[in-house]
Parts: sequence; structure tokens; C-alpha cells
Amino acid sequence: MFKDYLASSKQTIEQLLSQVLTSPNQEFKPLYESMNYSLMQGGKRIRPILSKAVLEMLHKNPADYKEFLCAMECIHTYSLVHDDLPAMDNDDYRRGNLTNHKVYGEGMAILAGDGLLTYAFQLMTENKTATPQQKIDAIQCVAAAAGPEGMVGGQAFDMLSEDNHIPLEELKVLHSGKTGALFNASVKLGLILGSANSATTSALMKYSNCLGLLFQIIDDILDVTGTIEELGKTPGSDIRQHKSTYVSLLGLESAKNQATLVGQQAHDALDSISYDTSILSALIDYLLERTN
Repeated sequence: MFKDYLASSKQTIEQLLSQVLTSPNQEFKPLYESMNYSLMQGGKRIRPILSKAVLEMLHKNPADYKEFLCAMECIHTYSLVHDDLPAMDNDDYRRGNLTNHKVYGEGMAILAGDGLLTYAFQLMTENKTATPQQKIDAIQCVAAAAGPEGMVGGQAFDMLSEDNHIPLEELKVLHSGKTGALFNASVKLGLILGSANSATTSALMKYSNCLGLLFQIIDDILDVTGTIEELGKTPGSDIRQHKSTYVSLLGLESAKNQATLVGQQAHDALDSISYDTSILSALIDYLLERTN
């Protein structure tokens, strides 16, 4: 049942994404091709699906907020395009295809990432359903998560930590920015647009904190245990760049145990919520069991 939900939600998100990026003229078409190349390569679409699931839990129609859902995926995609660049992780493959800079060149890949990031905020302003205050709150939430106090800060710390052994507490700070911030924003976006009460907001933010951490721990595990066919990218990049990970600090089995513990904490956070949280709960188990 949950796999069907994921598949149908992913299809919905990708139909929406296929409609958002159209070049306004012939001259800019190569840029839009580069942006669409990465945006439409697939992936799990977990972040917009998270927002969608929260909206549904709060009895809202996600279609009324499609611009916000697409914006979250635009921002996530931009981060991957830049993350793959030679100045960052220097990866040749993403989702089983050549990375953006390998196809369009480094300059165009940088601009494609810039375009996806800024267009995400344009999209959010174009929504006709959210109130003006909801738009302001949503844009502030996403900007904080994507910017220097969130994802960009985490990425900078990650880059500066290469070839350095950092303790577990610092690794948590790194991942709370690089990975966790956008997970938090995806959940908070649904809470803002769905006008959730303070108790529901508090519980779901605890859930999202655990979910982002869980995703990263499993990512670290898969970088050691996965194959290029499963991951769609070359495994072992963390080892090659001498990065501290949950596996390098704790060992493989302890990292797996930590993932299970964090997954249980996420389940516990949902217990106090009066709404139907079955989809959000199933997502925890899906992330625990994922192979890519």
C-alpha cells in the first residue's frame, strides 16, 4: 500500500515538475535544458512528498499548493547539481546518468543550479491559495533551511571537514544543516500551509528532525554497502574524500543500530498526534529499508 502511495505521489510530483520550466525565449533555451536535465532525472521526490503527506494529514488538497511542492524539489535538485561539481564532490554520475556538469559544462551547471534555486522562490509567490501571511512564513522557512544557517552552512562545513576527523556531535551539526534542514522545511511547509496547531507542529518537527538524521545515517551506510547500479552514483565517495561519517565513527553495525534507534524516535514523535499519521509512519520504515 505505501509503495503504491509513493509511486502515485512521485508520478504526481513529476507531472507538476514537467510543467514548470519553459524557456521564455530561444536564447535562454540551453539554460532551461540544463535545469530540466537534472530536475527531471527522477529520484525519490521525498521532500515534496513529505509536504504533500503533511497537507493530506491536515485535510488539505496538495494540488492547491503545487507551487510549493515543486519549489522544494527545485531547491533539492539545485543542491545536487552544485554538490556534484569538481569543486565539491566531483561526481560523474547522479541517478544513473552523467552529472549536469559532465553534459553541459561546469559554467552552465552552476547557472542551472542558480536558476533552480531562485526560480523556487518565484514559484512560491505565484501560488493563489495560501494567504499572504502563509506565503511570507513559508518563504522564510524555506530560505532559512536552504541558506547559510541550513543546507549551505552544512555543505560548507562538510567541505571544510574533508581530511579531518570530526567528533560525532560535530557530525550531527553538519548533517542537521546539509540534510536535515530541508527535511525540516518540507514538514514545516505542510504545517504552515495546513494551519496546524502548536501541539501538532511541535510533534512533527521532532519527527522531521529524526527523519533527516535517519536519511543521512542510511546514506552513510549505503556509501559503504551499495553498488553503482543500486545507488545510481559511484559508491565510496566519502571514503575517497576522507570524510567523517556515521560508519567511519561508529562502525557499520553500530551505525545500523543507530539508524534503528533514530527510526524508533521518529515513530515515538508521531504517537501524540491526533491525525492519521500512517503515511508518515510508513515513510520511516521505508527509509530504514531503502537501498538507494
